[in-house]
Amino acid sequence: LVFACYLWSAENLSWLGVDGGLGPTSKIGLAITVGVMGGIGINTAHELGHKKDSLERWLSKVTLAQTFYGHFYIEHNRGHHVRVATPEDPASSKFGETFWAFLPRSVWGSLTSSWTLEKARLDRASKRTWTIHNDVLNAWLMSVVLFGVLIALFGPVVIPFLVIQAVYGFSLLETVNYLEHYGLLRQRTPRGRYERAAPEH
Repeated sequence: LVFACYLWSAENLSWLGVDGGLGPTSKIGLAITVGVMGGIGINTAHELGHKKDSLERWLSKVTLAQTFYGHFYIEHNRGHHVRVATPEDPASSKFGETFWAFLPRSVWGSLTSSWTLEKARLDRASKRTWTIHNDVLNAWLMSVVLFGVLIALFGPVVIPFLVIQAVYGFSLLETVNYLEHYGLLRQRTPRGRYERAAPEH
């Protein structure tokens, strides 16, 4: 990520055999390549977020910083796992829904759900919502610090790069969500609860 910021911002890459800096096509290719790495990083963060060890859970948020998707740490574990294959789950695509309709719904729904879940947790603990102990805020803070340091080092010219790679990275996660959960729907039991997730789901 740091080296890519250098490549994006450098005006003289003659040592790489490039006259001047990278052209627009090369810059977009660079951002997408790094975005792919960020998307794969979300898979690693997903696994770390399931661990009991606090260091591994902290590393999950660090890994999500590149894509500015730290709220996934909350939403996936406390929201998606509970509501998967139901209309209440923003990460479960509906039958007949296109990916382009699903993407903004899932991104916004996951963000708002994570905030609601974390606010409820803090309310139960009699803590304020706007605190460093809010796992959504401290995950986003990691992204702000990371992006801030990169912009300070390489200049505002890297802002488009950071945005493109982040959006492409979390869009890969949402592509997986779309494909994995497409059209799946758990039925309600006579008691009004959703049936347990089973192999057919």
